[in-house]
Amino acid sequence: MATSLPSSVTEPDVIRVLSYNVRSLRDDHAALARVITACAPDLVLVQEAPRFFRWRKKLSRLAAATDLVILSGGAPASGPALLCTLRATVERTEDVLLPLTPGLHRRGFATATVRFGGARLGVLSCHLSLDKKERYAQSGLLLDRLADMGVEHAVAGGDLNERPDGPAFRRIAATLQDCRAVAPWGGESTWVRTQPHSRIDAVFATKGVEVLGCGVPLGLPGVTETDLRAATDHLPVLAALRIPAS
Repeated sequence: MATSLPSSVTEPDVIRVLSYNVRSLRDDHAALARVITACAPDLVLVQEAPRFFRWRKKLSRLAAATDLVILSGGAPASGPALLCTLRATVERTEDVLLPLTPGLHRRGFATATVRFGGARLGVLSCHLSLDKKERYAQSGLLLDRLADMGVEHAVAGGDLNERPDGPAFRRIAATLQDCRAVAPWGGESTWVRTQPHSRIDAVFATKGVEVLGCGVPLGLPGVTETDLRAATDHLPVLAALRIPAS
């Protein structure tokens, strides 16, 4: 298990990717901003971004409070969003709405293609269905979407609403690296509000990406348990990745 997470400041070919369900920013905004800032992410894969009244203004406030900019998502992706630092050079963005199952919440993907120096990277944030059958179908759409982005290297992550032994999670992990399983660091469980605690949020990467460490940033300087409890109902997943030049 990695004892520390490499910094993109000291290792220019390393990026930090944070996946975080922010529960529509209904909780402690200051605590959420402190957690994100302490994680020093280059990319933030957001789930449950604001989708309704003044959603863009609310998401912009979060970006400003964490010295990030909005890449894509929010209401047009039905919840997922992408934030990034100015270190990223943006090639393209696209919000993707998934097929609607009557009676269920509409889901979507926030996607982008970015460059970090000489490395080109596809990025996708997702929040999969609570319905098992729909969730499995969406896991296939996620893989199809990454394959259609025309990039050699990609990272995807989000709230899967499923543990690693579930069929949708296993389907994604059969094609992509489950970063936590490859290089465990920090904490494991991302849902701790009820028993049993479980890992239902994850970051995945294509096979050519080197995973240096991934997990819940418990004990990271600047991240307190008080802030983690106050910020939202999920715990975040932070991954350090070395992206090959392309």
